[in-house]
Amino acid sequence: MPNPAQHPVTGGLFLSPVPAGSGWPGDPATADTPVASTPAQVRRLAKGADGIPELDARVSVCRACPRLVAWRESVATEGRRAAFADQPYWGRPGPSFGDPDADVLIVGLAPAANGTNRTGRMFTGDRSGDWLYAALHRGGYASQPTSVAAGDGLVLTGIRIVATVRCAPPANKPTTEEREACAGWLDRDLELSEPRLRSMLALGSIAWEAALGAARRRGWLVPRPKPRFGHGAETVLRTTAGHPVRLVGSYHVSQQNTFTGKLTESMLDEVIARL
Repeated sequence: MPNPAQHPVTGGLFLSPVPAGSGWPGDPATADTPVASTPAQVRRLAKGADGIPELDARVSVCRACPRLVAWRESVATEGRRAAFADQPYWGRPGPSFGDPDADVLIVGLAPAANGTNRTGRMFTGDRSGDWLYAALHRGGYASQPTSVAAGDGLVLTGIRIVATVRCAPPANKPTTEEREACAGWLDRDLELSEPRLRSMLALGSIAWEAALGAARRRGWLVPRPKPRFGHGAETVLRTTAGHPVRLVGSYHVSQQNTFTGKLTESMLDEVIARL
């Protein structure tokens, strides 16, 4: 375990991985937050969360997937990028970020090893986040166009960011079993958001499939044949109460897509404007 290092915004000293309840900006958990160690416990603890803050706390200490736990913590202790070697690493699952009363959800894939896994906040500290938050600022959802570190003053209004898998996976590729183990958290996110939810933005095909899967498990009406993912694809899901929820697709804000021009700023702005 590395020695304590200074947080880049607050200057506070933290171990890596960051212990729950030790004062990290935005940490939703405490030392007493229950920890899921198996997929069955994920489902039970997710279902028992009374609201978004409690759900986020339980997500942020999950240890249900041994491979992901080992990877995220090895990055935090031994594999830190040279540019951040003097900073503490969160090294835990990424809780959702944004407005707990949001009527729009953004569904991503998984935290980045030196992004969310370092900063503890979704899409924060890497180029993917630079693209996403700049677009959310242009769209009126974010208070500022940059997201550098937890505690930097960024606030989202009317929108919340969740993920298909909450831990950084090796090579950015979670296994099918890991996606299934994590699904309980997303299911509860949808359940808690359902009364006010009007739309979801799926970043990439895996997030699109995860959103459809969570909707089915919630008993929502999903069109048949199954809606196909594509940039700008859109379908309407209906909750058990008959309330419509629009699912919109976007290419992921990965460097592979943004550097090659597969996803441009105008393309991202256009789908965000439809939310």
